[in-house]
Amino acid sequence: MTNALSKLLQTRDWLLTDGATGTNLFNMGLESGDAPELWNDTHPDRITKLYAMAVDAGSDIFLTNSFGGNAARLKLHGEEKRARDLSRISAEIGREVADTRDRPVVVAGSVGPTGEIMAPMGALTHDLAVEIFHEQADGLKEGGADVLWLETISAPEEYAAAAEAFKLADMPWCGTMSFDTAGRTMMGLTSADMVRMVDGLPNPPLAFGANCGVGASDLLRTVLGFAAQGTERPIIAKGNAGIPKFVDGHIHYDGTPDLMADYAVLARDCGATIIGGCCGTTPEHLEKMHEALSTRPRAETRPTLDQITEALGAFSSAADGTGDDANSGPQKRRTRRRRD
Repeated sequence: MTNALSKLLQTRDWLLTDGATGTNLFNMGLESGDAPELWNDTHPDRITKLYAMAVDAGSDIFLTNSFGGNAARLKLHGEEKRARDLSRISAEIGREVADTRDRPVVVAGSVGPTGEIMAPMGALTHDLAVEIFHEQADGLKEGGADVLWLETISAPEEYAAAAEAFKLADMPWCGTMSFDTAGRTMMGLTSADMVRMVDGLPNPPLAFGANCGVGASDLLRTVLGFAAQGTERPIIAKGNAGIPKFVDGHIHYDGTPDLMADYAVLARDCGATIIGGCCGTTPEHLEKMHEALSTRPRAETRPTLDQITEALGAFSSAADGTGDDANSGPQKRRTRRRRD
């Protein structure tokens, strides 16, 4: 399928996607516990600013403000009937931002997890999950999204349900999972498991990878795990800007723009094609990441685990999620480097 993202992938060997949504919206006044998706309707100017900040910092792709815009998540706020509408508006605002630029910019319709547990462990059936994802996908398509972007998924069953829904919506898509439990997703998938799952889907994504998790070092170890499987599908890396800390009543991520620049280059050299940030990543981080990717030469070999921890800090666990701790190396206890 030819689309805006696949065209860019044919002409570039790396693409920069965006950073955090929640972190940046909190900086604009979003209160804890509020649904960010409601701002698509009540504060469209701030959502326009969110998107524009990423594009102006160099992003080739930005995600819409629709991560929690499915009916299951919006039900927590009594707004479940607005899932399609709020997703449509998020993409419409994104389309306006992208279309004013003099270079190709991809509007990616963000689709997050339902927040429910899939059957048989939970009450969410496959058919209901497909229905929930399909509704949101249709809204994003109506709003002008170029591609759907599934993110922060833990369960393979939910990933597969989204893939089926996106097929029904006739939309290209990408999909990432969060590896936050000793190199595995919360539901136990390893990087190798994900590659096998993606390759076996009837409607596979254009690109796949990892986002969020427990830190940039761990995420890059997962990217190395993807690359080790020999996949030819583009890999996505969207790591957090350091480690979260509670400072003066607010969550602060300790990764500096220079550290995230190092992360971006390492992600590219580990095998990622689409590179961005997740929680804590601001436009200042993205600017440094874009500069580094544009100016630093590609390494001739994959980074070692020691090189990753030397640049970005310790892994959160010794295990890498492959079941072979001998290949994961010991947990590094070095102090995280900060550059001001």
